[in-house]
Amino acid sequence: MFIIGIAGGTCSGKSTLADRLAERYGDRCRVMHMDSYFRKPSITTVAPITGKTYVEHNHPDALYLDKLYADFEENAASKEFDLLIIEGLFALYLEPIRSRLDLKLYVDLDSDERLVRRIRRFTSFGQTFDEVTDRYIDTVRFRHNELIEPTRWHADLVVNGIAGPLSVDVLAAYIDKQLP
Repeated sequence: MFIIGIAGGTCSGKSTLADRLAERYGDRCRVMHMDSYFRKPSITTVAPITGKTYVEHNHPDALYLDKLYADFEENAASKEFDLLIIEGLFALYLEPIRSRLDLKLYVDLDSDERLVRRIRRFTSFGQTFDEVTDRYIDTVRFRHNELIEPTRWHADLVVNGIAGPLSVDVLAAYIDKQLP
């Protein structure tokens, strides 16, 4: 089993990269998306500057960590596939996961581009421009600087968030050498 972790900031391209690799490897690959493990209802946080209260999705405490770890261990021990990809904000932050990774990737994208992508995504879910940008400025940016950005130092490779087919081809060439 070859295990890859993909981390990076909000809307940096983590899921897209994971999904492109999964398409390439088909049944030989399983992808775990950390977004599937957010608590419902989630915890809340108070923005450090404005004092507004928000639902927290940018801190590990907002995840069902016991379930995430159990599913990760189950998938890592599986004989049904050769490649496991776990992607999410905290793929390189959580030591029990990070210590098991064979390849640690950090998807980097300029904060302006991530904000534009976030606005497009969340307004398509019905949020207003002001709701998306207020939350980003009040909490998402703060958590990124506090928890996510420092994990790039754990990465074996930093990948461009505008990764095109060449990036996937280069990664696949390396992964191919690692698989049975």
